[in-house]
Amino acid sequence: MPPEITEHGNESVAVDTPATAKAGATVDRDGKLRQADPVSTPAPPAKQRFTRRRKLLIGVLGAVVIAAAVYGIPWIRFVLSTVSTDDAFVNGHVTFVAPRVHGQVARVLVDDNNRVHKGDLLVELDKEPFRDAVAVKKAAVDTAEADLQATKAAVRGIEAQARSRRWQLQQAIENVENQIALLHARVAALRKAKATLTLAQQEFDRTSKLVETDTASRELYDQRQASLSIAQAGVVQALADVNQIRVSLGLQEKPEDSADLDQVPPNLDQTFSSVLQAQAALIQIAAELGVLHSYNQSPKQMVDEFENADPQGDINRTFDRLAAEAPAVKQAEAKLEATKRDLALAELDLRYCDVVADIDGVVTRRNVNPGNDVQVGQNLMAIRSLGEIWVDANFKETQLRDLRIGQAADLYVDMYGGKQVFKGRIAGFTMGTGSTLALLPAQNATGNFVKIVQRLPVRIELEGYDPDKTPLFIGTSVVPYVNINKPPTGPDAGKFLQSNMQPSPAGAPAASPPGVDK
Repeated sequence: MPPEITEHGNESVAVDTPATAKAGATVDRDGKLRQADPVSTPAPPAKQRFTRRRKLLIGVLGAVVIAAAVYGIPWIRFVLSTVSTDDAFVNGHVTFVAPRVHGQVARVLVDDNNRVHKGDLLVELDKEPFRDAVAVKKAAVDTAEADLQATKAAVRGIEAQARSRRWQLQQAIENVENQIALLHARVAALRKAKATLTLAQQEFDRTSKLVETDTASRELYDQRQASLSIAQAGVVQALADVNQIRVSLGLQEKPEDSADLDQVPPNLDQTFSSVLQAQAALIQIAAELGVLHSYNQSPKQMVDEFENADPQGDINRTFDRLAAEAPAVKQAEAKLEATKRDLALAELDLRYCDVVADIDGVVTRRNVNPGNDVQVGQNLMAIRSLGEIWVDANFKETQLRDLRIGQAADLYVDMYGGKQVFKGRIAGFTMGTGSTLALLPAQNATGNFVKIVQRLPVRIELEGYDPDKTPLFIGTSVVPYVNINKPPTGPDAGKFLQSNMQPSPAGAPAASPPGVDK
């Protein structure tokens, strides 16, 4: 039977009973030990419970210390090596779909929230008017081609005339030169005739004296007289021939005793009327081939120009080139090219009847239906890009001291509950806070100004993003963790200012648990 415990002030006193007095020691009221039993008594139950409780507490405290060491130290390291914010959102490009031609909508092949790829047909306009326009333009092209062939044929005729006029000019020059040479020959013949007349006169005079003295016969006298008459007629004939040539060259007649019978003006072969007439005819016809001569050029220069135009002096190649480059041919070719361009534009308008997606993405805000009459540039729908997206993270200005372009970031998106980690890289900084870029910037020059921490948008590009497996929706919340201990990589690494709008992929850091602003 356990001893009875009685309360006395602040002390507990054990009072022996007859059974306990024999078995063990007793304590009096003053706390003195009177007698001890050699056999030990068992510990009280309260003391045993206290011992077990103390051991459990020590075990729990030890487990907490171990857990803190295992999980707390990495967390502290993570907190000290990253910069994060919960003010971040997914952003991306929006492409507005608009027709390039005016027409009536025949079909609409997509609806809101449909996934489309670049080149997919979205809207089809009525093509019948555009097919008719293409047919009209094709007919215009055929007509222009026929006109070109007719023009080339006409130019070939002009080329033949130009060849003829050139030869006529050259022949006119040669004729004048021949006439001048003939004049010199006729003057020489006149001089010969005059010499013959002089000889005939001398022989006639001697014969006349001899006949008076009967030294010469009458028959010889008659012969000398006939020779004199023939010589006189020869001189007259020679002078007539000389004056004929002079008149044909546009010169005045001269008497036989004139000393300048064979004198002609210089460059008579370039100024003669027939030469000038042939020159004018050549200038007129050559102008139709695109050759613009000047009247300051001599006829001889014009003739030689056709030979000098070819490196090898081939006149035929010169005229072939002139015919191919004639203004009429160029005009016909330009008209044909213009009609072909018109046909190409008509065919392009026909292709524009098929309104296709310019990017990969998801259709939003569709506001077109079959039968609608749409104008050029009218907004039909919008496509949200799934590939060209990024994260706009609004970091505090006090956090920017640790951020640079090229630093790796782990992105936790709320729509995936933190189970999916996206990799990213800082690509650039917006050069101004949101308030400074607002339409009406805030005016802080007032007496009630209160300083608050500003936020500045930082652009984080995604790396290894696959929209087909884990798509991100524009506007969803993101918690980015930027690793400030790892060295920046990629273009403009370690800078504040961005010079390349297409940064190359950088290494991705290890995943970390989500958190909030530090």
